[in-house]
Amino acid sequence: METITWNDFEKVELRAGTILEVMDFPQARKPAYKVKVDFGPLGIKWTSAQITKHYTKEQLSGRQIIGMVNFPVKQIANFMSEFLLTGFADENGDIVLAAIEKPVPNGSKLI
Repeated sequence: METITWNDFEKVELRAGTILEVMDFPQARKPAYKVKVDFGPLGIKWTSAQITKHYTKEQLSGRQIIGMVNFPVKQIANFMSEFLLTGFADENGDIVLAAIEKPVPNGSKLI
């Protein structure tokens, strides 16, 4: 594992957001959802997330998540993903979302 500096860490924009909408994404190569998130003062952003194994669309709506918002936009099939939804791989490689324990304002930065 490579060590980073405090300045490197400060460049990473991990922000809290609330999921507003979740849609199926049949064009994706691997099962995924399109996820619309409100990041408060940073605006509303979309991402593609391979989280269909552990979560239904209904379970995700209204949930607060942690997103990395300063990655460049990435095209996935016919869709532009604007941030990275964070999580961990379980024993099967399926993604479990990183969690926020108590509500925080949308756009709050992980510190």
